[in-house]
Amino acid sequence: MQKNALKFLTLMLCIGVSTAYAQTTQPVKREFKFGKIAPTEFEVKASGQDSSASAIKLFDVGDCYFEIGQSLGGFVYVFERHIRYKILNKNGYDLANFKIELYKSNNSRKEDLNYMDAATYNMVDGKMVTSKLNKDAKFTEEFNQNYVIKKFALPNVKEGSIIEFKYKIKSDFIFTLRGWRFQSSVPTLWSEYNVRIPEYLTYKNNISGYYYQIDHPLHQDVNASYLSGVHSTAVYDKYCAANVPALKEEPYVTTMDDYTPKIEFELRATQFPGTIYEDFNGSWSKIINGLARDEKFGGFINKNSYAKSVLPGILKGEKDTLAAVKLILNYVKNNLKWNKEYSEYAKETSPKSIFEKKTGSSADINLSLLSLLKEAKIESYPVLISTRKNGEHPGYPLESAFNNVIGVTQIGNTLYYLDATDKDLPAGMLDYENLSHRGFYIDLKNNDGKWLSTEPNIPSEKIFVYNMVLDKEHKLSGTINQYSKGYAALNLRNKYRTTNNETEFVKNFKKDKTGLEVSAYKIDNLDNLDELLTESMDVTIEDNVEEAGNLVYFTPLLFERTKENLFKLEQRKFPVDFAYPFKESYRITVNFPEDYEVDKLPKGGIYKLPEESGTFTINYIAEGKTLMVKSSINVNKSLYTPEEYFDLKELFKTVVEKQAEQIVFKKKG
Repeated sequence: MQKNALKFLTLMLCIGVSTAYAQTTQPVKREFKFGKIAPTEFEVKASGQDSSASAIKLFDVGDCYFEIGQSLGGFVYVFERHIRYKILNKNGYDLANFKIELYKSNNSRKEDLNYMDAATYNMVDGKMVTSKLNKDAKFTEEFNQNYVIKKFALPNVKEGSIIEFKYKIKSDFIFTLRGWRFQSSVPTLWSEYNVRIPEYLTYKNNISGYYYQIDHPLHQDVNASYLSGVHSTAVYDKYCAANVPALKEEPYVTTMDDYTPKIEFELRATQFPGTIYEDFNGSWSKIINGLARDEKFGGFINKNSYAKSVLPGILKGEKDTLAAVKLILNYVKNNLKWNKEYSEYAKETSPKSIFEKKTGSSADINLSLLSLLKEAKIESYPVLISTRKNGEHPGYPLESAFNNVIGVTQIGNTLYYLDATDKDLPAGMLDYENLSHRGFYIDLKNNDGKWLSTEPNIPSEKIFVYNMVLDKEHKLSGTINQYSKGYAALNLRNKYRTTNNETEFVKNFKKDKTGLEVSAYKIDNLDNLDELLTESMDVTIEDNVEEAGNLVYFTPLLFERTKENLFKLEQRKFPVDFAYPFKESYRITVNFPEDYEVDKLPKGGIYKLPEESGTFTINYIAEGKTLMVKSSINVNKSLYTPEEYFDLKELFKTVVEKQAEQIVFKKKG
């Protein structure tokens, strides 16, 4: 595409024109001038559902258009933004610390911040006082090899201040334009995005988000001039939204960005004068074909020199396919360390380079794994993923919406997802971030692909078993055994390995458990990923039993009860996304003193969601001087719709209430 743009530019230069940009047709729009603050803006207040807001976004206006680049030739895009806030209280002060991310590639392509202006405005004795951005309040941070962050800190920000920023970015990366978000953490009075795309470029745009309407009042051809004396047309689109409420964080979501009303752009095709139509990713087959030919994807997997040299030592004649997969997976996990970077493409062009470095991105590691599996004649395929934090993929052919790659193989009738970035991930299990419900499988050889469900088939379960003796001084002593499966085991293994030693791990375990002392701790199957992860400990527990006269009060679920219902909203607009189904079971046995008798035993019960998509049970049994409590929470789906929210909220309300109920003992004599 860059070559075609350069040909077009060369053609224009040959007929004696100079580079300049001017938009000759400018549709009517709201005008916001930097530094021109209306007195009424200082009087704006939050109200209604946003009455407790820390700030109000008075307006946020963006413009995206194209120029001919001076250094590389061809098109670059220009992104301009003008944003103004009214600060309502101290919680809004952070808005005065503004940052802009700029991308750069390994070659000369980059993004530049061409212009930045910012100011704080305060009313003092009836007059507006302006505080401009100080030179010493500008910072540049080299975030990593691909990102530079520009930071700006405004002075004199107070309750009642108005702050504004206006800046311009020029970008060589026209494959994806900067998108626009119409909703944020504070209420927005006006949000507007204007996009002008030359007739030579065709973009796919993806409008997404929940429950707020984005208006599209203009879609029209306008006259444009990119070089003096040379005219063409551009497609002008205006998108806007008014009086947008604040987007409030809610628990159990992929990323709030999935629910933010927004628009994003990816280049689909180009057609310059005198050239043929060039389709970049108008279809899945086009995307797959491009990946197959790319030296850092398909070409990388096909490089087999390293695999040939190490496979005999890895497999040692192993003929069982699943066993061979596990041997290869373990080899990669033990020889490559993940640098915590998600990527769709490898950084190098061969697995050998990655194994020499001993570290790499998710793509470096998992494409190296696929190269080894291919050489071992085990059919396996890459699967493109959009991680939970990256957001849900829109579903149609859009390569830029992916940010990760894993592997998949089928043995018998079972699909095994493969991810070598975490040593504690067994074959068939995906990391939490990859649980975005589906991934796009790619058959590079046959230029084919389809969506696959990534819903976990390995159950996540935590079992707590307490065997305790209660003495007359109200001290509990005995053993705690905890058993973990699936994601509960993965989380525990990660937590255990990130601590310096077992002593520190036990100290952290005790931290939020009042009165607990651990005299012995043992963990089994830490490195055996296919077995039940087991913890056992000898304990004493004090300060968890209360006495009033001859009555003794005891909450038997001790440290494991659910103390808070995270579902607090009356109505939820978004799905509840747990990522995976889970089960928590509790069995508490307490032997109590001879001169105690049970005075009051809470009523047990079973509580179910419709269609048994979730259950909670709790039961109490007293026999002789032994008390037994059994309880379990079963969340049988990873995703619940907004319509199911109320029932889910009520279920967890019941969990909190019932698990907090006390057993009452009466002392004899």
